[in-house]
Amino acid sequence: MDTTALLHTPLYDWHMRHGGKMVPFAGYAMPVQYPDGIMAEHRHTREQAGLFDVSHMGQVRITARSGNVADAAAALERLVPADIVALKPGRQRYTQFTNPAGGILDDLMVTRLEDTLLLVVNAACKAADIAHLRAGLAADCDVDVLEERALIALQGPKAEDALAAILAPADATTLRAMAFMDVRALPVVGADCVISRSGYTGEDGFEISIPASAAVALADALIAQPQVSPIGLGARDSLRLEAGLCLYGADIDETTTPIEAGLEWSIQKSRRAGGVRAGGFPGAEIILAQLAQGVTRLRVGLRPEGRAPVRGGAPLYTTDSFADGIGRITSGGFGPTVEAPVAMGYVATPHAAAGTRVVAELRGRAVPCTVSALPFVPAGFRR
Repeated sequence: MDTTALLHTPLYDWHMRHGGKMVPFAGYAMPVQYPDGIMAEHRHTREQAGLFDVSHMGQVRITARSGNVADAAAALERLVPADIVALKPGRQRYTQFTNPAGGILDDLMVTRLEDTLLLVVNAACKAADIAHLRAGLAADCDVDVLEERALIALQGPKAEDALAAILAPADATTLRAMAFMDVRALPVVGADCVISRSGYTGEDGFEISIPASAAVALADALIAQPQVSPIGLGARDSLRLEAGLCLYGADIDETTTPIEAGLEWSIQKSRRAGGVRAGGFPGAEIILAQLAQGVTRLRVGLRPEGRAPVRGGAPLYTTDSFADGIGRITSGGFGPTVEAPVAMGYVATPHAAAGTRVVAELRGRAVPCTVSALPFVPAGFRR
């Protein structure tokens, strides 16, 4: 298809050379798959290491005008429910931008370095996120969009070996010592990179922020390793679904709160009622009340019977009469690792316990589903 009118990441030509099938995604031309196909790419990531171009994501630097990174952390807490002040240098944390109703404007990763904060936000939301940050932090922080940086994810059990192989020996030692959510600044292919041990697949792996001018050199160096294959958006979605990870715009949005979404673990004690910096973020009164009193619906995992995937949007009921709606599926597909359909969605809280039987409507047909604990595939993170 013609993707010339879309935005291109620094790896666009690289994807074309490697046979990427390009599709529109969040305004960018992105590879949905390569010649091996989505199923093979999914399994390769679970067993070896997959290279993902995520340069369409937004990378943002927040710097306090006081020069003190603690002031930037305190300022960011006005917009998110996570404890950013206690985040140590060289560590990363997941959180959300919330609105006054407690809904989620976007979810994001926050890294604390010695003198600044680095944020990674979703591609489809980044223009709104940047405006939100500038409006909320204008009094005391500078918000800089890192337009000239690419972002490459390397995911899978062999990711550490593959990345270590292209580092200097001392830097490879540093890399191997990193735990989940650790962040280090290291040179790779002669470029200054920021490497986090994190990702969106449920597997061990890394995300590498690199100057755009060096992105192709990094991709070439990684793909030369025998463990590494390029992976597209299709497998990225099936991997994150098996891992029980939310997709913004599907599983979470402005109408869902972090508590309804099962993300209460991302709100640390210091920001909860009775904490040293309780509340102070948009929607805090609603979100903290939900923490204390519970919610009327919850995000759950679902295992449909049979082999046919049940996609997002399918309504959920207690029986096949379709007369008593209790929720809907928000993400669904076939899980290559579990070799069966998997889905996530929201159900009324009385039906949210694992093992509960519900019914999805698929083109007028009743598909029995069982509420399942998440994730569907155990996480492989390096703790």
